[in-house]
Amino acid sequence: MELSKIESLLEKYLNAETSLQEEVILKNYFLSGNVAPKFQEYEAMFSYFNDSKEETLEVPIQLNTKKTNWKWLSVAASVALLVSMYMGNGYLAEKQAKEQYAQITTALQLLSSNLNKGNEAMANLYVYEDTVNKIFKPSK
Repeated sequence: MELSKIESLLEKYLNAETSLQEEVILKNYFLSGNVAPKFQEYEAMFSYFNDSKEETLEVPIQLNTKKTNWKWLSVAASVALLVSMYMGNGYLAEKQAKEQYAQITTALQLLSSNLNKGNEAMANLYVYEDTVNKIFKPSK
């Protein structure tokens, strides 16, 4: 085979521009054993490609096919949501009860102060009545 043709095919091969037929021509040339001395460095490369194509892996590959069970994860998330809602509801009810207690306490203190004002006014009336009774001494 012409060296110029091999040289142009090799140039195209190194630039990744060859077709499959041209690569077969190059492969056959370099595996023939009759390679020009200036192309000796490429002979090892093509023989490596040929040898590596025939290699097989004899050890079986063990793949972990364990699937994650998403059902249990969704059940756990649901339980966590329900527990947090229950606890949050209890906290909310306790907070509302404290607010209501504070409001009732304020209202009862206001009522108590108004009743005390009324009792003071009544005390003044009793003093007035006692004074009137002393002066006029009612008959019994």
